[in-house]
Amino acid sequence: MEPDAVRRVGREPHGSSDDPDVVDFSANTNPRVPPGVRDVYADALDAARSYPVEPPRAYREAAADYVDCAPDDVVATPGGLAAIRLAVEVSVTAGDDVLVPAPSFAEYAREVRLQGAAPVFVPHDELLDADPDEYALAVVCNPNNPTGECYDADALRAFADACADARTPLLVDEAFLGFTDQPSLAGRDGVVVARSLTKLFGLPGLRAGFAAATGDQYARLAAARRTWNVGAPALAVGAHCMRDEAFVADTRRRVREERARLRDALSERFEVAPSDAPFLLLDVGSHGVEEVVATARERGVAVRDATTFRGLDSHVRVAVRTREENDRLLEALDV
Repeated sequence: MEPDAVRRVGREPHGSSDDPDVVDFSANTNPRVPPGVRDVYADALDAARSYPVEPPRAYREAAADYVDCAPDDVVATPGGLAAIRLAVEVSVTAGDDVLVPAPSFAEYAREVRLQGAAPVFVPHDELLDADPDEYALAVVCNPNNPTGECYDADALRAFADACADARTPLLVDEAFLGFTDQPSLAGRDGVVVARSLTKLFGLPGLRAGFAAATGDQYARLAAARRTWNVGAPALAVGAHCMRDEAFVADTRRRVREERARLRDALSERFEVAPSDAPFLLLDVGSHGVEEVVATARERGVAVRDATTFRGLDSHVRVAVRTREENDRLLEALDV
């Protein structure tokens, strides 16, 4: 990192509430976890008395099966954000420009700035039309957070090809792609995929994720990755979760059905963006963001103030949770 940049760059706001008296719709994590997680974690405590195997073979094999790439393409990381940081660190130097979508996850720009580089913001729905030749790195969030929509798969692959032709690495954040049926870009030359186990498997405190890349990009990631960067319990639980295909399929079905039901109901009062993700972006208009957020909180529900995202000034974001919890959200928002 660039020392002067570290002194300048602050923290970015995020969703999530640790208040036990509210239902948290501000963070987009699955309210359910795969069966057997507790037992796998407990069993892994014995393994934690030794350093994890390097590289973590079983975890890499599970991740490779999960996104359909080779195990040798996988670099284990303590969460998806660690994969994003690693990809930026090995691609960007001070003075570079990086192509970044907006509105989107604010940590992309923060990580770029920590390297002393400059994020160049492009509207997220125009990003695939940008010329990647001028940039040290291009970043895509698929599906995009907070807007929720997936990119057209053919258009995204074409953009990946354009980045490869320009010798510009493409970082694709697929933190929410597991909620969809879209294929991953993992294993594609010139692409670094960042994956989080936080969202789909409902384990934000576990801190498990991975990056996937090939060739020179993989070599850079593997060389820069810290040894033993993911603990034995996280490796064991992560591998267990990624192999639970039934849980993934059931989650996709539930989110798809509940998202459609929520969108229909919320559209009676707010403008709701289409979404392929486990969340919805609401334009609350004259209702006022502060009032909507505060009223929901008083009624025991936390929603995300989305005005912290670049370019949004009248929006809130809400997660898709269980049917019973979603009914509570609708009641809190007077729908």
